[in-house]
Amino acid sequence: MMKTTLILPALFLFVQSVAQESVGVQLPDSNTINTWLSENQVPAIAIGTIDQGKLNPFIVHGKNGEDQKVGSKTIFDVASLTKTITTLLTLKLVENKSWNLDEPLSKYWIDPEISNDQLHKKLTTRHVLSHQTGFKNWRWMNEDKKLAFDFEPGTKFQYSGEGFEYLRKALEKKYDTPFENLVDSLVFDRMGMNRSHLVWNSTMDNEQFAGTHDKSGKPYTYEKAFEANAADNLLTTIEDFSMLALQLIHNEYLNKGTYSEMVEPQSVVREGINFGLGWIVFNDLPNNEYALFNAGSDKGVNALIVLLPKSKRSLIVMTNGDNGRGLAMKTIGLTLGTAGQEILNRF
Repeated sequence: MMKTTLILPALFLFVQSVAQESVGVQLPDSNTINTWLSENQVPAIAIGTIDQGKLNPFIVHGKNGEDQKVGSKTIFDVASLTKTITTLLTLKLVENKSWNLDEPLSKYWIDPEISNDQLHKKLTTRHVLSHQTGFKNWRWMNEDKKLAFDFEPGTKFQYSGEGFEYLRKALEKKYDTPFENLVDSLVFDRMGMNRSHLVWNSTMDNEQFAGTHDKSGKPYTYEKAFEANAADNLLTTIEDFSMLALQLIHNEYLNKGTYSEMVEPQSVVREGINFGLGWIVFNDLPNNEYALFNAGSDKGVNALIVLLPKSKRSLIVMTNGDNGRGLAMKTIGLTLGTAGQEILNRF
């Protein structure tokens, strides 16, 4: 896979540059959003918000690569937000007592490139979901382009898409089922995410797709993925992902015990920022709030989700341009008040 998902240190540097700009608690009006799109040369943005546990009307502006006006049913590639789906699938299997967070993945899968390294026997699902595998983000980042451990699993944080792919192969081996089928039955179908896909299929040819665009707003040739990836390439809509957020806010997908384990800090990213299982966790926010955060960035796309479970608020942003990250991050301070400001400050 040639695309690169979000590498967190780069995000930290970026957020510091916009934190001081993000003030207020109201969503920008249509004129402001259109100005943002024009100034940043981002063709389109889709925003979903939840306030007091209720889904607000969607805010969608701009066009796709075919100069068509986008809407709430337009499909976006949301890159690393795929990891949110993989996390929920895995935790549902754990909740159903058919998967164990702390069982060595070697029971089901051993990558040939690390078979001679005994550290593979220590690798677990918990390490994957908390980004403590010891793998780089992608194996091609190693000099020899092969998978290798940088450190013993479970000893420290290092963001890794490879870890999620390792988990995918273990799940497929145990259940003898393609990963996308597991996700369809246990996540998408249960959450009513009827327009979400892990792979490009024949139905996608009839859907409106937001596309991907460079820093000048010109369309890229989109690389369609025909094989599921547990870390990348999720195709979804602002409607579908908002449904996911709504059900998590109301604890309607996972039971309380599983949810509590998901939000419990597992690894330290930096002071004030931890990783739970599949989510960045911000504890000790204003008004005794905590936040769950995920973001995705690939060639021509940027997206994020923030959940504030105690006050039952959420923000989801999807964009279809290389410069979309600025717009996505800007909305955090505008929509989530003092909690949003604190999140930005910690980055």
